[in-house]
Amino acid sequence: MSFYSRTKNRLLALATTRFPVVARRFAAAYQPQETTGAIPWTRPASPLSQAKLALVTTAGIHHRDQLPFDMRDKNGDPSFREIRGRDIFNDFQITHDYYDHSDARKDPNIILPLDRLRELVAEGLIGSLAEIHYAFMGHIDGEHIKTFVGGSAQLLIKSLQAQEVDIVLLTPA
Repeated sequence: MSFYSRTKNRLLALATTRFPVVARRFAAAYQPQETTGAIPWTRPASPLSQAKLALVTTAGIHHRDQLPFDMRDKNGDPSFREIRGRDIFNDFQITHDYYDHSDARKDPNIILPLDRLRELVAEGLIGSLAEIHYAFMGHIDGEHIKTFVGGSAQLLIKSLQAQEVDIVLLTPA
């Protein structure tokens, strides 16, 4: 994707944030991809007050020392980044051209609500938080959907299982 395409995407993201009529037009034009089969829902084995929770976001946030998401590929980037919960807010950048980052830069809890979840842990409403959380770049399309479903998502599941995570909270960009 060229510099001009990325700039256009960033300007569209800014326009949809500032002008609701533009956002409504984009939303009305959206055509979701058809899916088949049952939704893979599993009832949690533990009550929330005893569960370990991990965050998964599509906001494109990552640590500065990590490889940025590939915004040049028109089909997006199906990979994910491991996010260290203890220090992400001291060391983050956002690589995602399809939304305005202004508010998220001021308060990253908007896209990764770790501070709010820590408060819920302190109140005893959530058992604990995983040490590692996960970020994707929310624009994944075309052939990368298969890569995501058959590759990245499977690796994510194994990593969540290795951390003994009970519940995942998904936060969109």
